[in-house]
Amino acid sequence: MTRISASHASPLPCLALPAHEHGWTVESSHRSLDGTVLYVRCVECGTRRIDLADTDAPPRALSREI
Repeated sequence: MTRISASHASPLPCLALPAHEHGWTVESSHRSLDGTVLYVRCVECGTRRIDLADTDAPPRALSREI
């Protein structure tokens, strides 16, 4: 019978935080040639993202969530 020592055992999987719909709030903004750049943060989890708002469409993400 083969024994597996603790140093050779597989680590426990990381548990992901439950997903939620982000509620973005604008922390700051500035105008650019393409529209208004928005620096936003989720009020629940603190995740940040950069969005671009132009006059013809709702804001869209320019960066991934960090």
